[in-house]
Amino acid sequence: MGFKKILNSKKIFSLLAVFMLTGTNLLMAQTAAPADATTAAAADDKTAMWMGAGYYVLLFLLLCVVIAIVGKILRVYDLTQQIQGKKELNWNNLMAVICLVFLIFGIYGAYWEFTVQGTQTLPEAASAHGVKIDEMFTVTTVLTMIVFFITQILLFGFLFKYRHSSKRKAYYLPHNNTIEKVWTIAPAIVLTILVVFGFFTWQEITNSAEVKGDLNIEITGHQFAWELRYPGKDQKLGTIDYKLVSGTNKLGIDFKDRNSFDDLQADTLVLPVNRSIRLNIRAQDVIHSVYLPHFRVQLNAVPGLPTFFKFVPTITTAEMRNRLDDPKFEYLLYCNKICGGIHYNMKKVVRVVTEAEYQDWIAKQKPYLTDDLKKQMNIATTTQSKNVQPNRLALNN
Repeated sequence: MGFKKILNSKKIFSLLAVFMLTGTNLLMAQTAAPADATTAAAADDKTAMWMGAGYYVLLFLLLCVVIAIVGKILRVYDLTQQIQGKKELNWNNLMAVICLVFLIFGIYGAYWEFTVQGTQTLPEAASAHGVKIDEMFTVTTVLTMIVFFITQILLFGFLFKYRHSSKRKAYYLPHNNTIEKVWTIAPAIVLTILVVFGFFTWQEITNSAEVKGDLNIEITGHQFAWELRYPGKDQKLGTIDYKLVSGTNKLGIDFKDRNSFDDLQADTLVLPVNRSIRLNIRAQDVIHSVYLPHFRVQLNAVPGLPTFFKFVPTITTAEMRNRLDDPKFEYLLYCNKICGGIHYNMKKVVRVVTEAEYQDWIAKQKPYLTDDLKKQMNIATTTQSKNVQPNRLALNN
């Protein structure tokens, strides 16, 4: 009677109808081919992620419905057995078997994650400190996975083996000092090693000591773009004052500082290989985040709080293209903070080149100090005199 009631339930059939309708729409959307091939490609790019997500959500909901139906059927069967005076369903054995099945599927799921989803982890490290971070990540992952498998097998194994039985009396163990010491001291030792390992690695990465030959590059984030500033021949960046920001001086460079006279602007972040890079990071409006995944660099850009990150790129763009067998590969700079509606536009190409290629590239970059800025900032060229070289820039005070 109960089973028939389930079959006649309008809610169940309505829910199944919704699932079937949703599944049909997804299938039609995936198989329908637009007349224009370009439109089809664009549509695939935009909807691929959502179609995949919709498929798995639908699959999960359908699985929940199936489990609910099976549970109801078992409950009806149990009630029927009770009414007929027969042996009731042993729910303890059923739960124990379900736990064992869950363990098997869970272990397989972890294996599947490593073999299938494992390819979606961070790409090959292209910086000196990136290799150390990956080593630390690998050690941590291996240790935690060993603990994970041991604890899960023991947990579900004990649930199955020591399920309730009328033929066995439970043994109560209220306290055991030895066990308490083992599961307190052992994790403490392992975690201490990991924390100390991570601490010294991070200290080495964030070492702020000035090194001769550091290349200072300034990255300024604003909605929704990155601005790049390179030092000129003096290898020094001029100071910045946010009060000086204007339509022509969008970074607010203070030209009272003569180090700013030869600063250069660039559209592409070009880095010389095997040279220490110091990224000076700023933000003008909201919090952004400088993210260079291949170089294991990520640091927030906070308005009013200049920060920096030092690293050494070790693999040129050309070398990485050869390794990946992808002639179109480019390193990219992202914003890793959702900073507004067009957050996804905050990308810049990053190229790692040889020192000779870098010197050739930097010589072609335009100065930040344009003619319009000279007029706005009241900067002029001084006339030749005994103490001043021809065409030297000076402030008119």
